[in-house]
Amino acid sequence: MSFVAVIPARAASTRLPGKPLLDIGGKPMVVRTAEQAALSLASRVIVATDDPTIQEAVKSHGFEAVLTYGNHPTGTDRLAEVARQMQWSDETIVVNVQGDEPLIEPEQINAVANLLTQATDAAIATCASPIQNAEVLFNPNAVKVVCNARQRALYFSRAPIPWARDALADGQRRLAPQLPALHHIGLYAYRTGFLKIFPTLPRGLLETFESLEQLRAIENGYSIAVLTTREHPASGVDTEDDLARVRGIFANRA
Repeated sequence: MSFVAVIPARAASTRLPGKPLLDIGGKPMVVRTAEQAALSLASRVIVATDDPTIQEAVKSHGFEAVLTYGNHPTGTDRLAEVARQMQWSDETIVVNVQGDEPLIEPEQINAVANLLTQATDAAIATCASPIQNAEVLFNPNAVKVVCNARQRALYFSRAPIPWARDALADGQRRLAPQLPALHHIGLYAYRTGFLKIFPTLPRGLLETFESLEQLRAIENGYSIAVLTTREHPASGVDTEDDLARVRGIFANRA
């Protein structure tokens, strides 16, 4: 298995300004993420950013970083630019590691790359975990996915899917017993051939309303393989509370 890990790191962030460079245990967040990615089997780890300051910070810690355009609507579009810059072959597998995931497990990066290697019919591979409580199921910030019998994604949504009609008939928010509800994990593997196509695909109504870029692939007829893991990994850094939590974890490790 051979793959490349690319970490999109966008300078703009509405909730945490300058997020990629926020300090975690003496190093920028994006560098902490790159360190985790480097522990995987990736043959190369590249940070893709639209900010020269982020690029220099990454390089100063010994990692590779490339500049991309600043107007990419999604991280996948940014990866597509990197693939073009690097002139990778269509069969090269690229894993998109979110830049705000300093606790990501290297084994999970390996697993999603391996899944795409095996799933020759799929353009993308991703992960999900069983939902264990109703709070996650009804949380619009927790993306859900439903799959067919071959573990290919049928749909991604911020809404609670699948809908347990009988269990929820009284209007109460509960998790129905044995409901096959999956919490999507935002880790993706792509073949470069698809990455080159992705920016040319039209954005459909589903992607527009749900604000989920992976729906663009489904709306345009591409298959997404889904690996179900036993547990949901530690969440990334989206808020000040998340940042404090992750800083505490690194402080305890030190």
